[in-house]
Amino acid sequence: MKTTTRVLIVDDDEAVRLSFLRSLAGARYNVEAAWNGTEALRAMEQRPFDVILLDIRMPGVDGMSVLKAIKEKWPESEVVIITGYPSLETAKEAIQLGACDYLSKPVGPDEVIHAANGALTRKAWALRRVQTEH
Repeated sequence: MKTTTRVLIVDDDEAVRLSFLRSLAGARYNVEAAWNGTEALRAMEQRPFDVILLDIRMPGVDGMSVLKAIKEKWPESEVVIITGYPSLETAKEAIQLGACDYLSKPVGPDEVIHAANGALTRKAWALRRVQTEH
């Protein structure tokens, strides 16, 4: 992948953020991290990210609210939910709100890279589809 691909990791657990940062930086992604939803939305306002790896349970603004805001303001960004508290209800809600994937923690380095690559592929296909429609 090109180093111009921007990925945002949003998780209140520092160990998770650092693990995901290392995995994706090693895969040549331009990676940044935010520890909560407010920080994530502030980062998106400055310069939108291609892929967002998003936790659901965080202090302040929760992941579902962040997902909804991202898909409303930056629909071309792909969001992968990665949660330590998976449930069928949150999985369905996340997909309905526009998440492209939903993973349960713990997530290993290969899974993180695979999720980011999958989201990026989905984004590329969506952009190609939009271009052929016009």
